[in-house]
Amino acid sequence: MRILVTGADGFVGSWLVPQLRQQGHAVLAAMLPGAAAPQAWASDTGIRVTRLDLTDSESVRALTALKPEAVVHLAAVASGGDARRDPGAAWRVNAMGTALLAGTLGQLVAEGRGDPLLLLASTAEVYGRGPETPRRETDPTAPVSSYAASKLAAEVAALEVHRRTGLRVVIARAFAHTGRGQDARFVVPALARRLLVARRAKAPVIKVGNLEPVREFMHVADVVDAYGRLLERGRSGETYNVASGQGIALSDVLDRLMAIVGHRVIAEADPELVRPADIPYLVGDATRLQAATQWAPRVGLDELLREVVDAQTD
Repeated sequence: MRILVTGADGFVGSWLVPQLRQQGHAVLAAMLPGAAAPQAWASDTGIRVTRLDLTDSESVRALTALKPEAVVHLAAVASGGDARRDPGAAWRVNAMGTALLAGTLGQLVAEGRGDPLLLLASTAEVYGRGPETPRRETDPTAPVSSYAASKLAAEVAALEVHRRTGLRVVIARAFAHTGRGQDARFVVPALARRLLVARRAKAPVIKVGNLEPVREFMHVADVVDAYGRLLERGRSGETYNVASGQGIALSDVLDRLMAIVGHRVIAEADPELVRPADIPYLVGDATRLQAATQWAPRVGLDELLREVVDAQTD
């Protein structure tokens, strides 16, 4: 299959592109102008690189010349902190950019010039606050951040084009995931880095945000495995949770990281690190995904956390 990956230079893209190549697909890697290819696939001369600015309609329309059979849409303002600081940018990229992309692909379908599949990588944060039970795709959505709201708008835009033009659209709502290569804007690598710095300095305290929320943490390799399976077996018009269903409090994640690093600290709350609208519990039910694709996560939490620590050490 000829697959276009937007945001191919990002964290998830650095894992997804090599996987698709290993599976024998022809990969078109769309990256921001000026962005460098990730080390994970930069030396693969079989990958065609193209530049994409989702806020530029001409840049988006130029993708049609590549004639993709499928598009995995990863490109986004993916950091909640970045979206909070500039919500306008998050909405322009995440919502408007997805609307432009879906509309462009839908026009190909409407005019009989192609039948591409759009796999939209969304987020579990669209569910917002709710009961302390695993979220299902049929649960109401109630985002409480600019990031989540703009991603839900992206879903709405893509599904509107699906209904209007017949564009095949599959939505994947991924719950929290991490791994080697994720930067310290995200909680697990951030905690790992602070612990390693504290160990070197023999410091007894690190600054943290709110450690009470319960999350699940999957390995990014398991998430991209789910995306690959959805490309083959996902049903158009459907939404799928990508989730392990195994919740853990962030305070317990810190305890496990301290055991791996070999340094105990006191966690001191820093108001600058506390999100203004945290979701107390966000764990998912992936029954629909598992039934459609036989997917299951393979990497355990301790193995995942050790990988993140080792990556920070390197």
